[in-house]
Parts: sequence; C-alpha cells; structure tokens
Amino acid sequence: MKRRDFLKSGGYLFIAAALPVAALTAAQQQQAAASTDSPASLPLDQVDSFIAIDRNGAVTAFCGHVDLGTGIRTALAQIVAEELDVPMGRVTMILGDTARTPDQGATIASSSIQISAVPMRRAAAQARQFLVREAASRLALAADTLSVSDGVVMAKNGRSLTYGELVDGQKFHLRIADDAPLKPRSAYRVVGQPVARVDIPAKVTGALTFVHDMRVPGMLHGRVIRPPYIGMDNTAPIGSSLVSVDACSIAHLPGIVKIVTIGDFVGVVAQREEQAIRAMHALKVTWKPWAQLPDLNTQLEAALRNNPSTLRTLSTIGNVQDATEHAAHRLRATYQWPYQMHGSIGPSCALADYRDDGVTVWSGSQNPHDLRGDLVKLLKLPAAQVHVIRMEAAGCYGRNCADDVSADAALLSRAVGKPVRVQLMREQEHGWEPKGAAQLIDIDGGLDAQGEVAAYDFSSRYPSNNAVTLALLLTGAVPAMPAPVEQMGDRTAIAPYRYANMRVAVHDTPPIVRASWMRGVSALPSVFAHESYIDELAALAGQDPVAFRLRHLPDARARELVQAVAQRANWQPRAAAPEPWSGEKAGVLAGRGFAYARYFHSAFPGFGAAWAAWVADVEVDTATGVVRVKRVVVGHDCGMMINPDGVRHQVHGNVVQMVSRTLKEEVAFDSAGVSSLEWGAYPILRFTDLPEIDVLLMERPDETPLGAGESASVPGAAAIANAVFDATGVRLREVPFTPDRVKSALNQAARARGAQGAAA
Repeated sequence: MKRRDFLKSGGYLFIAAALPVAALTAAQQQQAAASTDSPASLPLDQVDSFIAIDRNGAVTAFCGHVDLGTGIRTALAQIVAEELDVPMGRVTMILGDTARTPDQGATIASSSIQISAVPMRRAAAQARQFLVREAASRLALAADTLSVSDGVVMAKNGRSLTYGELVDGQKFHLRIADDAPLKPRSAYRVVGQPVARVDIPAKVTGALTFVHDMRVPGMLHGRVIRPPYIGMDNTAPIGSSLVSVDACSIAHLPGIVKIVTIGDFVGVVAQREEQAIRAMHALKVTWKPWAQLPDLNTQLEAALRNNPSTLRTLSTIGNVQDATEHAAHRLRATYQWPYQMHGSIGPSCALADYRDDGVTVWSGSQNPHDLRGDLVKLLKLPAAQVHVIRMEAAGCYGRNCADDVSADAALLSRAVGKPVRVQLMREQEHGWEPKGAAQLIDIDGGLDAQGEVAAYDFSSRYPSNNAVTLALLLTGAVPAMPAPVEQMGDRTAIAPYRYANMRVAVHDTPPIVRASWMRGVSALPSVFAHESYIDELAALAGQDPVAFRLRHLPDARARELVQAVAQRANWQPRAAAPEPWSGEKAGVLAGRGFAYARYFHSAFPGFGAAWAAWVADVEVDTATGVVRVKRVVVGHDCGMMINPDGVRHQVHGNVVQMVSRTLKEEVAFDSAGVSSLEWGAYPILRFTDLPEIDVLLMERPDETPLGAGESASVPGAAAIANAVFDATGVRLREVPFTPDRVKSALNQAARARGAQGAAA
C-alpha cells in the first residue's frame, strides 16, 4: 500500500518527525521536493521518521534505511515498541520503500542507528503523548493520571481505551515536537534487552523474503552481456565499445523474446531462465579491443603511486618536517591494502515491471532512494513514477550501493513491455561487482632521544570508490569520462593519539578499477597503518604496546575500553620487543597483538561510530608460512545498546570477515580486468579456520546509541599483524598475510639478520 492509499483508510494516526535540513544533500532535498507520492514530499523539516497507528492498534514505522542482515529492523522495532508501550509483535517496520519511506540517505558507515534511532524514538513518544491526551479528553480525566500498557491507556478506576479505539473513525496527522516527552531509561522494558531477530522466522520457513525468490505473473527472464573489460569503470572506453551484435547467432534457440542493445548495454530476454542463460553464452558480440590495466598483482604500489592525485592536508600540528629530520630513531614505513571482493554468496538479482504509468523495481539495493534517482536518469521518468521496493538480498556491506541488476531489469522490462527478472552469473558477480578499493599509506616519523614520539607524518592514497550504476555508463545516460574523484580516503585518517608533531594528508585519486564502499572503507587500511606503526614505535622504545598507547590516548572513554579489553584478555605487559627473525626458531610460534580504533566518517565531521579494540592470539607455522588466528578478544563500546544480542552478532560477523580479509582475500587481475572469477580463485575463510571469539560489550545505557555495524572490524588487521610480530619479530605491512607472503618476509628477515652478523 502506498502512503496515499494508507491515508484513505478509515482511521489512523500519522506522525512526521523533524530532521535538520543540513543532514540532507542538495540532491536529496531536490528529490524530496519533486516527489508527489512519498513522505519525502512533506516539508523538509518533517522527513525523518514516521509512525502510523491504524484502527486495529497495529503500528507501522517507516525508515529510509534498510537491513543488510545487521538486525536494524529489529532494533528500530524495539525503539518504537518501547516508547509506545506496545508488544513487539504489533510493530511492523517498512524499510527503504521509496513510495512509503523518507529519503534518509544511504545505508552505509554504520549510520542507521545514529541517524534513525533518536528521531524514531521521538516520533513514537509523540504518538504516545497524543494518544494519552486523547484518552484523557474522552474519559474526562487528567492525562497525568493515566498509564499505558500493551497499547491500552488505562485509568485508575479501571476504565480504558485501546490505541485502536482512539484512532478508529478519525484521522490525525501530526508534526513531531522537538520536546516530545521521552520515557526515562530507567523505565525501559524492551530497549536494552536481547530480542530475537524479527526477520529470522520468515527466512527459516522459506517465506518470501529474498529478492531472488520474487515472482510476478507473466514474468520473463533476462541476462546481460557485459564488455570484456571486466570490472572497469571510468578507465575502459565504456559507452562506445560495442562493435556489433549478431542476432542470427541465437536465432535457432527456443524461447528468445528479444535482444536489447542501447549503446554498450546488451541484454537478452527469454521465456525461461535457462533459455536466457543459453542465449547469453551463445550470442555473438564484438567489442573494441582494450588492454590497458596496469599490473595490479605484482606492481600494485607503483600503480597507486602513479595514479594522478590531488594532495589534501587534513591536519597539521607542530613542525613535522623538522621533528622528523631530527628524530633520534627515525622510522619510515609503507602499508599496503589490496583490492578485495565483496563476494556475495548469492549473485545480484532484481525484478522490474515497466508500465505506461511508471516502473516498479524489486531490489536488494542498500540505497533505494539513490537507486530511484539513477533510474530517473536512466529511464527519463519523474521520480513519482519510479517505485523501488527493497527486499532482502545476499550479504553485501557495500556491494549493493551499486545495484546494477535493478537498472538492467528496468531496461529489459521497458524493451519488452513485461516484467523481467535478471540475475547475474557467478563470473559476472565476481568480475563486475565494484571492489573494495586498494590503499597505500606512507608514515614517516620516529622517536626522540627520550623515547617519546618525535613526529607522525601520515600520507594515504585511496582510488575513488564512485561506483556509478553500470547501465548509466553503458547506455551513455551519464558520461564515463572524465573519471570522477571522490574524497573518500580520509575516514579515520587522523590517528586517535596525541602527538606533538603530526601531519595527516590524503591523495585524492580517481578509480583505477571499479570500486565501491566495502566494510571499513578507507578507515580500515588507515587503522592498519596507525595501529601497526604505534606498535612499531612501542617496540623501538622498549615499552609495552598497550601502556604505550595509553600514554598517548587522550579520550577517556577509549582509555577505559583499552584497559577493559586488556584485562579481559589477561594481557601480560612486556617491554622487550621479540628478537629479529633469524630462522633459528623454526616451528609453530605463538604471538599476541593489540589494536584499537574508533571509526570516523569523513562526510560528517565529528560523526564517530563505536569504539573497538582487539587482542588477537595467533600461531605462525614458519615452515609453511600459514598464520592461524586462534582467539580474538574484542571490546566494543557503541553507547546504549538497543539489542545487545544484535550487537554481539555484529561483532562476531566483523571478526570472521576481518580474519578472512586479513589472511586470505585479494583480487587477482589481468590486463583487461578481474581474473578471480570463481571461488577457487578467490579464497575466503573456512569453518575450520574460525577463531574462538570473546566479546566484551561495554555497558553505556545512558549514552547515545552509536553505529555498531562495522567498527569492530577496523582494528583487526593491525592486531593480527602485531601478533605475528610478537611471534616472529617480523613486521607484515602488506595484506593479505598469505603463506607465500609470510614465508617471503621470514626469509628476507633471516637474510638481513645474516648480513648484519657477517658485517659485524
């Protein structure tokens, strides 16, 4: 049901909540103002959260963000149920539906709770206050003499009215007040409690949940044929590369409905899915030759350095150059992060139904409102005629920011005048999904004669991750060139430690390959560098790594977390660094490493997510080079936890993914693009490699809830690298820590040690 139809129902209470206009981009404001069939068409001081209560007392809450499997749907429902005093089962969350929810921006950067929780809470509180006042009027009693339980307003004399009775036959449309009376946290019964995920039962029983299972009458099946420049965006000649399509090459195949070509966009539509797959493989398509990708396998550092860039200084404290040049113990280090794959287990899928009055798209997008904007450009339709219905999809954490298949399905549906379902093949998913971008970080600095940090000079290179929806480029709806430069390399680029002389700069660079947001974005490689380097300084100073951090960490809340995690893990202070590797201690060696971070979003100054710290216990087999993470103790502080179980699950997921990315994951390329086109070429962590995980959740019931989605992943790589150093005395500065890379580092260290001994 669209909002307009909902408002025609017999009785309702509908509440709009305020959102500062500054939180919306100019494009979002224009899109909201232009829409006529969405809550976003309301004045911009009303477009954050919505609460609706119908004549049966059922509560519907509307949020522009979506649930990527992180449990946001459950947490938001808890907030609404708490402030309204209704059972959880009576609350239905509508997420990311462009015809029914406001545009609250992309579901990224662990921002859903931070952006949505407080306004949603205020909206529910305002609804509760209004209903109590309405009941007081009908009962001729003072509002402060009434109480609410399970959606029933009760008087001391036993008289009562349900929410449904209060709205039945009437229509109330309210604007939320900033001073809506919030329930004191001491009275919470739902928020802060572990609550079972509301989305799990449907998934377990096979109910329609995932976009892959969506079917409509008369539906056809489509497949797309991409250019051979796999994974390219803004560097390959996309938009003008198609030479010819030989329709006769599939004329003999059954079930073919249509071949669709628009610029470089090529697709086939068939009656059945297997027919579309066969046609996709058999269709003869000729493309212009292109093989200009730099060597991203063995020369990634050179490729990143040679990419054109614009230097942007984020922070300067003291005289970094002078302090560095006069450091008693100078330390230069370069840290390298690879291109990595989102690796969705389920390939992307979407269904579109294009009709005369507009298009409906069932999508797994992370950003339904942004996708609607892209479809408006692609199809040249007004926003009111583009309806994106968000459904569950395979895990993504950034991949579905560019939901290419939704645009593919829309184009094919328009071409045939019927609903069309499109699903990518595995090689297409791996090849064309926008990758997590590589990153290169240089740090120069060192210690003074007293063992204090003399200087910290941080410089990062991160190729832009502006993954434009492919169909826009392929059809020429937006130009592929020149390559845009997004300022996305500055997340958590400023170290959390107090250094007397510090400079932080980023090189804003265009994409080399198609890339998109991936969990941690540029913050993860930045923290890998920050936390590895401070560990190196501690070893150089002959001080315990945890104590050294605490000496330079000004944030009291961070200090408390660091101390609590060290205690939980039974951290044993150590001053002496391990002996440099000589090859004499061959075997399986154990080590322990520490790392801390708080994830900061570059687009919102001061917008910090949760604090997190790791203690990682590893084993290093020096004969094979295999690193095994045996145990991880994770401390996590996200303020007030709406659902502690949900936070714990998020931390577990972060640890598993981070261990996999640190030890195994790296995209392989050839001269035309991605060559990791199947699982055998892109290894991920297996169940036999899972570490023991111990999660310490800091109790902060009186603090603002913060984003918990990805913060726990950010310290992981550094903690593992520091543990490998503790075990072997060898620093690993290039991810992933594959057996070959570890063996090479050990051999190189042994040769260097031998050369030093010979010289002595």
